[in-house]
Amino acid sequence: MPTISSFLGIVISMYFNDHNPPHFHAKYNDFRVMIAIDSFAIIDGNLPPRILGLVLEWAAEHKAELTENWDSLKTTGKFKTIKPLI
Repeated sequence: MPTISSFLGIVISMYFNDHNPPHFHAKYNDFRVMIAIDSFAIIDGNLPPRILGLVLEWAAEHKAELTENWDSLKTTGKFKTIKPLI
């Protein structure tokens, strides 16, 4: 599972050839969540509220790049890293 970004102990990743809907995974300590790219709805899992807020803030800033990575991973298996939340 490629790491797309990481910041403040949070790791953002996507799987190669993952199932729809387009989404990304976020991991923080023992917490894991899967978040839809189009709506930022939680598909599965959970994060502490403060961490979830940071992840959603980051995702909103990089929605286009997340979509590009999803499409690229599905078609070519390639991805680009995305700048962390700073």
